[in-house]
Amino acid sequence: MMEGKLVIISAPSGSGKTTLVRYLLNRKLPLAFSVSACSRPERPHETEGKDYYFLSAAQFREKIDKGEFVEWEEVYQDHFYGTLKSEIRRIWNMGMHVVFDVDVVGGLNIKRQFGDRALAVFIMPPSVAELERRLVKRSTESPENLARRIEKAGAEMKRAAEFDVIIVNEVLDTAKKELYETVSRFLENPQE
Repeated sequence: MMEGKLVIISAPSGSGKTTLVRYLLNRKLPLAFSVSACSRPERPHETEGKDYYFLSAAQFREKIDKGEFVEWEEVYQDHFYGTLKSEIRRIWNMGMHVVFDVDVVGGLNIKRQFGDRALAVFIMPPSVAELERRLVKRSTESPENLARRIEKAGAEMKRAAEFDVIIVNEVLDTAKKELYETVSRFLENPQE
């Protein structure tokens, strides 16, 4: 099995990380998307095995107990998110490098485990006000969840300096270009 590199894209919810990850995956880079597991309800337009592996909270806890996750977190009560070890192996077995779309805690946990084999990129929203506008526009959150996400975003933005690279997503095309160039350089450098 090839042991490749890992590209971690983390950001507060609503920062545009998923859009940027999709952009990277549509470029000619040897990257494959790491599908996270989660125990939250499936949203409209999400597909099992493509967007997430949807598990019940009990199934998720069982996999935690068996040590099947590289990282996991209980983001909200009974809403677990995590990266299965089998998912990284699946991608490396295809001869590809792994790209993650994960929250800040998950991203930093993966970086700690893989060190220089991982590039940790933080996508910074231009402001908390803009982040809130984007989340409201998404229309997937109750007012309570929206308030929790905004509060969590403030805490996550304070951790940006712990990442290898910070990209401010104010103008999407500029952020896309910066991310592509950063990831390309990382993948081209031989592993130490």
